[in-house]
Amino acid sequence: MSQTSPQRSPAARKDLPEHLKAYRHVWVFVEYEHGKVHPVSLELLGEGRKLADKLQVDLAGVVLGGSCAQLGAVADLCFESGADVAYLVSDPVLEGYRNDPYTKVMTDLVDTHKPEILLLGATTLGRDLAGSVATTLRTGLTADCTELAIDDERSLAATRPTFGGSLLCTIHTLNYRPQMASVRPRVFPAPARVPGRRGRIVEHGVGVAENEVATKILEFLPDRTSEESRLPFADIVVAGGMGLRNQDNFRLIAELADLLGGEYGGTRPVVQKGWLAPDRQIGQTGKTIRPRLYIAAGISGAIQHRVGVEGADLIVAINSDPDAPIFEFAHLGVVADAASFLRTLTTVLRERIAHLAPIREAA
Repeated sequence: MSQTSPQRSPAARKDLPEHLKAYRHVWVFVEYEHGKVHPVSLELLGEGRKLADKLQVDLAGVVLGGSCAQLGAVADLCFESGADVAYLVSDPVLEGYRNDPYTKVMTDLVDTHKPEILLLGATTLGRDLAGSVATTLRTGLTADCTELAIDDERSLAATRPTFGGSLLCTIHTLNYRPQMASVRPRVFPAPARVPGRRGRIVEHGVGVAENEVATKILEFLPDRTSEESRLPFADIVVAGGMGLRNQDNFRLIAELADLLGGEYGGTRPVVQKGWLAPDRQIGQTGKTIRPRLYIAAGISGAIQHRVGVEGADLIVAINSDPDAPIFEFAHLGVVADAASFLRTLTTVLRERIAHLAPIREAA
């Protein structure tokens, strides 16, 4: 992997305008909708805890919503996931997400309490909010990050793929605050919860009335297919690439995934060919996954794909090219024709499962 970073002089931190030195602490926007906290918010609290510890500052969760009682329960979840502080803003105007009131509340929170770093999930909601908040605050935003760190000058080093995914670029927001970044679900692991851990709650006023909001929510219609694949949260994922040669061979991917009780997916070229639905694309421009087992069949392992799967506990790569990049980061590698190997593997597993079934029933 290649990595680029802007040249920065040792004096960069000293040259920070005096009014920006008042910005401290790490914030995570906690995405809370329809009674549920999005998993990416907990993952960001875990990563935010590491950043806050490095900076020796507080970690805060920011929760917006319509019910004060519900937000209190979310605050408890934030504390158990590593937060020291929870900023709560409750009002009927915030009952459902709308860009205008959420942007006004978030920018007012930042202007009042001045966080040094603000992290959001790169979800549909998070991307919409992050862009408008960064624009309103006139600060930088690094989107779809794959790594976050603090450098020697206390600057957020936000790494993300660039140039079509062929390079990794580390970006610093030197003279603007807060430093903002968005991260897709499953890039970071969720932290272990500490039951009973508590922190400080700060309630903040809304400052925007319903008649000041141009958009209205008439009805909520859930997308019944949005979670169909559940790729980011599957324990077992089987995926295929162009090495499978044709669309018919992708039934082998689905069959093996079904046999193992997992999900199946593929690479961007496969989706572009129309061999798989877009919601099953894995990689930088698709889904990021962290399964216990990932089987990659006929996938070369370009960096766009690597950043979406390298969090897997065990990566098994099957490719006819012994020099394929995927063998550089796979835990186990098989040099073989992917389609032929999948047929054999599926047949053997099916026979083994059939053989074990009577033994399990007898036990």
